[in-house]
Amino acid sequence: MTANQVALSYLVASVLFILALKGLSSPLSARRGNLFGIIGMVLAIVTTIAITPNWTLVIAGIVVGGTIGAVVARRVEMTQMPELVAAMHSLVGLAAVLIAIAAVANPSAFHIVDPLPTGNRFELFIGTFVGAITFSGSVIAFGKLSGKIRSAPVVFGGQHWVNLALALVMLGCGVAFLLSGKDGQWVPFGMMTGIAFLLGVLIIIPIGGADMPVVISMLNSYSGWAAAGIGFSLGNSMLIISGSLVGASGAILSYIMCKAMNRSFFNVILGGFGAVEGAVAGAAQARPVKGGSADDVAFLLGNAESVIIVPGYGLAVARAQHSVKEMAQKLTEKGVHVRYAIHPVAGRMPGHMNVLLAEAEVPYDQVFEMEDINNEFGTTDVALILGANDVVNPAAKTPGSAIFGMPILEAYRARTVIVNKRSMASGYAGLDNELFYMDKTMMVFGDAKKVVEDIVKAL
Repeated sequence: MTANQVALSYLVASVLFILALKGLSSPLSARRGNLFGIIGMVLAIVTTIAITPNWTLVIAGIVVGGTIGAVVARRVEMTQMPELVAAMHSLVGLAAVLIAIAAVANPSAFHIVDPLPTGNRFELFIGTFVGAITFSGSVIAFGKLSGKIRSAPVVFGGQHWVNLALALVMLGCGVAFLLSGKDGQWVPFGMMTGIAFLLGVLIIIPIGGADMPVVISMLNSYSGWAAAGIGFSLGNSMLIISGSLVGASGAILSYIMCKAMNRSFFNVILGGFGAVEGAVAGAAQARPVKGGSADDVAFLLGNAESVIIVPGYGLAVARAQHSVKEMAQKLTEKGVHVRYAIHPVAGRMPGHMNVLLAEAEVPYDQVFEMEDINNEFGTTDVALILGANDVVNPAAKTPGSAIFGMPILEAYRARTVIVNKRSMASGYAGLDNELFYMDKTMMVFGDAKKVVEDIVKAL
């Protein structure tokens, strides 16, 4: 392929990626957006293979990686998607680091002048440290999401000062790498890379489990910027554009989610959130609650005029979305006005609940975001909460609470509240929920899918 053909092909792929992001902004156009993204990626891969001398190695890598990806995608449960996404982000970061190491070791293989010019050294420095932070940070996020590492924030005295000192040392090593010759470049480059790996760990460990959705979004942004940085070094416009798209969209999503959780965007970027000073997370207390059965729930729902369903992580664990859709259909046939309320950070990753409901083909016009439905709870007969906890916790309205100021779904304003949980265990934030003890609340314990199926039978 000629240089003009390559540039044109990459340009078309970039436009398709932009159209993919546009399509993914709405459930109605998400399928089309995914199709655009797939076509764009295939075009970019084919173009890259066409300009690669040793294309057999590239194809071999695609076959091996694609096979692993296909096997994992078929086996992974919907509830494991957040940790899978974190794992994928780590691979993007690691790829950036490995490419940078290869470029430093053999610049001519990447059509870079040997010894490396200062401009290329700067680009490799940016791509390497962002990639290293993305890799180790994503590994920690994966551990917290999968339960292999405790989700509670890990903090110690002077933590931010330690991070600042390490960042300054890393930058100093980066400057030394920029100014070094070919013979003395490996020591500062290696130190810079090692410190970046350590910083990735230290930035993520103080972040609590309840904030993991924001972490996923933030690491997504980091992985994009890492790819863009390496793209400049390799002179690859496709990497620059696609990396910038991922980085920018991830940053915007992080900002939106920070607003949804009442967090500071800059604190997120610096890894300085996860626990609120002076706030203590309390475990669930042994207090009396009003219990009920599936038959009781069916009676209340069947005699209601309006019902708002709040899906949460418990619904995802039970894979109850199809049963919930069937229940909603039964209620709609009885003349009940049914809607779904989605909190931006419900579940373990951005859009977790939207994907679940879309999988069950729940009508899009029944699904509402928090800001669009919160005012409706006050005039709703029944709020049915399925596995959600922190996103409906009224403690967010109480000064001194660990989640004070976090916007919540105001389910407590409904005339009757029904909560389905497996037990009285606290949510991911480790807080007790006053909603469970209100006189208007009825607790129904058990697996969400089994409970909903019993409700359907009773209806």
